[in-house]
Amino acid sequence: MLPRPACQALTSRYPALAPLVVEGRILLKGVQTRRAEYRLSPAPQEHFPFRVHRHHSVLRRRLGDADPRLQELKVQNLRRAAEELDGLSLAPGQTFSYWRQVGRPSVRRGFTTGMLISGGKVTEGQGGGLCQMANLLYWMALHSPLTVTEHHHHSLDLFPDSGQVLPFGSGASVFYNYVDLQLRNDTPDTFRLGVWLDDTSLHGELRADREPRCTYRVTEENHRFYRRGRQVYRTNRLFQVQIDRRTGNTLSRRLVTHNDSRVMYEVDPDLLAEA
Repeated sequence: MLPRPACQALTSRYPALAPLVVEGRILLKGVQTRRAEYRLSPAPQEHFPFRVHRHHSVLRRRLGDADPRLQELKVQNLRRAAEELDGLSLAPGQTFSYWRQVGRPSVRRGFTTGMLISGGKVTEGQGGGLCQMANLLYWMALHSPLTVTEHHHHSLDLFPDSGQVLPFGSGASVFYNYVDLQLRNDTPDTFRLGVWLDDTSLHGELRADREPRCTYRVTEENHRFYRRGRQVYRTNRLFQVQIDRRTGNTLSRRLVTHNDSRVMYEVDPDLLAEA
């Protein structure tokens, strides 16, 4: 799901300026991602015999009272994005930019409308649903030695959990093109990204040209709902744990994010903790 960009004070006073501000940000981001380190190319899978991490997410799940039609449109957008991402390699020193690789999700390029979030409400907009791909890529990155150099998490908790298996707040918010997801390869190894869809799921796989020396897992701590004034919030902390593959010893434990999001649905009062 793609979020609407937050309006600045100037655009709040002069709404007609908002499109110009957005296009200015798009232009500046485009200049950044034209640098050489962002120029990725595809590589054959047989050159990457070692799996780093694999994950999949369900394409269609209940999201409150959102129109199921929007989920079907989302699937079309995800298939189109997968065509741009599948097979890309990330060599030492290179940086993956989600929007540099996916490109502008226009009708001309085969994208359609889908589910967007605007002002905490579900709406329909061009390129909607592409956050699911960013969520998948971010989760795989957290299970790898890649460095996350740009990540934006969702500021609102819009829907109650329904078949969700990942910790709360482990996704990535994207909006073309200045709200991006970027991953840098600071290792001596080269990685290959694989993404594809079947009838029910979006699949992703990260592979390497050399056997990984470590494994990674993500742990959640201090998850709770609480009330602040008249509003309910949901909070937790996510950590990336690095483990030596040979010995099984923990090498490091790093805070990934501290989520503290306003909840937009009814929460059982028995689940609320003290602020």
